[in-house]
Amino acid sequence: MNVLVWLIPIFPALAVLLNGLLGRRTIRDQAHLFGVGSVGCALVCALIVILRLIMNPSEPIKAKLYTWIFAGTFAADMSLQVDALSAIMLFVVCGVGFLVHVYSIGYMHGDPSYYRFFTYLNLFMTSMLILILADNYLLMFVGWEGVGLCSYLLIGYWYDRQSASDAGKKAFLVNRVGDAGFILAMALIFWTTGSLQYDEVFTKVAEGHVTTGIATAITLLLFVGAVGKSAQVPLYVWLPDAMEGPTPVSALIHAATMVTAGVYMVVRSQALFLLAPVSMHVVAGIGAFTALFAASIGLVQNDIKRVLAYSTVSQLGFMFLGCGVGAFGSGLFHVMTHAFFKGLLFLGAGSVIHAMHEEQDMRRMGGLRNHIHGTYETMLLATIAIAGIPPFAGFWSKDEILGAAVKSGGISVLWWFMGLCAAFMTAFYMFRLIFLTFYGEERFDTQHVHPHESPPTMLTPLKILALLSVIGGIVVGLPPENGLFHAFLSYAFPHVHAHHAAFHFWPDLPLMLLSTLVAVGGWFMAYHLYIQRPDRANELAEKYAFAYDVLLNKYYIDEFYQAFIVRPVMWSTNAFWTVDERIVDGFVNACATFTRLYSNWSGFLDRLVVDGSVNGVAVLVQNGARAFRLLQTGSVQNYLLIMAIGVFVFATLYLIFT
Repeated sequence: MNVLVWLIPIFPALAVLLNGLLGRRTIRDQAHLFGVGSVGCALVCALIVILRLIMNPSEPIKAKLYTWIFAGTFAADMSLQVDALSAIMLFVVCGVGFLVHVYSIGYMHGDPSYYRFFTYLNLFMTSMLILILADNYLLMFVGWEGVGLCSYLLIGYWYDRQSASDAGKKAFLVNRVGDAGFILAMALIFWTTGSLQYDEVFTKVAEGHVTTGIATAITLLLFVGAVGKSAQVPLYVWLPDAMEGPTPVSALIHAATMVTAGVYMVVRSQALFLLAPVSMHVVAGIGAFTALFAASIGLVQNDIKRVLAYSTVSQLGFMFLGCGVGAFGSGLFHVMTHAFFKGLLFLGAGSVIHAMHEEQDMRRMGGLRNHIHGTYETMLLATIAIAGIPPFAGFWSKDEILGAAVKSGGISVLWWFMGLCAAFMTAFYMFRLIFLTFYGEERFDTQHVHPHESPPTMLTPLKILALLSVIGGIVVGLPPENGLFHAFLSYAFPHVHAHHAAFHFWPDLPLMLLSTLVAVGGWFMAYHLYIQRPDRANELAEKYAFAYDVLLNKYYIDEFYQAFIVRPVMWSTNAFWTVDERIVDGFVNACATFTRLYSNWSGFLDRLVVDGSVNGVAVLVQNGARAFRLLQTGSVQNYLLIMAIGVFVFATLYLIFT
């Protein structure tokens, strides 16, 4: 069984090597054989492991490969574990991931870099599986950074488009901000508990070794990482731009798996969060605000994928709202149901774009249900699910979150009201998407655009996800907050008391009815504005032009960041570069010039004075020697003559001066 656990991430990793090394010259347009096949093998192994865990949920499956890092008191294992929490994520990642890979065969067919796409997609699967299966924070961080890298690669997959290239860089940089918080949190966890292993850390928490203050600092830093990865305010700005990547990327990374990594990390760390009430309020508050904020932007967007992008940001806010009010299980339940219906919506949007020859503006669509009926039916089911209309999957998980907020009391009632407003907006903008895309008159050029249904490789995953969107909530979610899902999940947290609240007719039943009425109200308003009175929507946009423009331009947050963060940073970096070039480099170059001139002058003096003096003495000695050598003739007569002359000179001088 331990071998099977390791095979789950190894299979897609092998596909990365094969497609990456052989794809360009050998495999080419058959890259899906390894890409899809490897994820299929990982799914089979995952299902076997999950079934084994279901038979004995109280004993997690651990698979230690070796001690990865050992330095003094610090140690980290290359070790994986499958408990109830990671099993749920494993089912979502492998299941939805496999369907997206199958869908990609038809969607990416004919792309010149077909092999590269599957290489990146398999690398993402490997990283995501390491993230959820790791049994310590450090190995989780390896997967965390891996999915961040893959996000950059996949968002900027069509790198020849400037918008895609910029979006990839934006995602990479924004996520680095959050990752800094995660790194600091790990350092503080190790400093406090002496370990990064989940079991050891949570045992120390249960034994009281972690104070509330330290737990607050750790959890706030962890949440900074979650805010970046899961696109919460204020670090949400990368996710809407991530729609520049291929639609399967949007479905897999930015709807079903990667963006939920932050939620998974918070749920995994719930023992720490429950010890920090301040952090819980921060998580719930930011989640509720993000849910409402992003939903309001989605009301007026016209790009079909951008509507779904802001919907994803909003739904992630619901998940954090659940975690913040203590309903960690409900937050994770929404992760699962959201993967079903949002993955379906993105894949369905890709089918629409494929049928419309890459057109994404809903204002240039209309009447498509007559042309792509299978896509329409599946997207309609997903829309009902995300709107929260019973008995579809989204209703059960979202209602649990809103109910938990009300029952928590205090300021959480405000979070509940904000969530309820966001739920109304969700129903409105999602049915608006359906009505603009599939109903009404055809607003596209029928001479050049001929909508057609997608091939079976694209349509079959839609049907499977549609089935899960219909029954995925009711099968495991009943009774609410105490169904099979929550019972299974409780085995993952032996050191904490998981959030369980039995269903009561009061106040749960009135809250469920209110939630349903809100969802139906959103549907009815969209029906009235876009089916019954399609001119009314334009009238309202003109009447409330200021509010409409603010929402259409996304509250000008990107412009604000551009003006007050990006441009000042670029200005400061340019200023530092100028200082470096003109002052620092100028000083260095001046020193070099001075040194060069000094060395030239020193060399001149050395050659003229020092070497000149030495050489002058040598020349003098040499010439003197030559002169004296003339006297050495070897003739005795000459010597006698010189001696006689010398005697004569000395005698003469003697006589003169004496």
